[in-house]
Amino acid sequence: MKLYFATHNSNKLKEIQKLLPQGMELLGLDSLGLNEDIPETADTIEGNSQMKTRYVYERYSVACFGDDTGLEVDALNGEPGVFSARYAGPQKDSEDNMKLLLERMTGHTNRSARFKTVITYIDSDGNEKQFTGIAEGTITEQRAGADGFGYDPIFQPLGYDRTFAEMSAEEKNSISHRGKAFAQLVDYLKQQH
Repeated sequence: MKLYFATHNSNKLKEIQKLLPQGMELLGLDSLGLNEDIPETADTIEGNSQMKTRYVYERYSVACFGDDTGLEVDALNGEPGVFSARYAGPQKDSEDNMKLLLERMTGHTNRSARFKTVITYIDSDGNEKQFTGIAEGTITEQRAGADGFGYDPIFQPLGYDRTFAEMSAEEKNSISHRGKAFAQLVDYLKQQH
């Protein structure tokens, strides 16, 4: 069975392919000849995930899924949330985003936060299902670690004394929001086939 992931990111594709049941081939948007950026204009993470998936399904009628992720910081009333990638502006620069977040956290003692990933899956018959993965943690006072991406250098998951950026990819994936959401998707796909 072929399954399409609403992404152009080849690293994400490789990472997820390893998790899928045998006989399931994961393909990205490039394999459909879809080169444009899919709009992400919903006001929730769930909505953006759904928007990406429906965009692909409505054009190609194939089994597909899309994901969206946001960082929700309690002291900032859930910011940056759905705007995580473009928190500091449309250039989507991780360094600028982290700098702005750390500035806004100055003076806050409550540093609790969570990463949230939502995956929307649509099968070839048009049935839709969502999966949510959450990683609770805290925002550190300064950056630590060189691995990962996005806010990983300033996010320390609950129960650990290191940031996501200080962990190996395998360790991070075993406890991360994205890893949890994808595990639910994979379990669901295994039950269906």
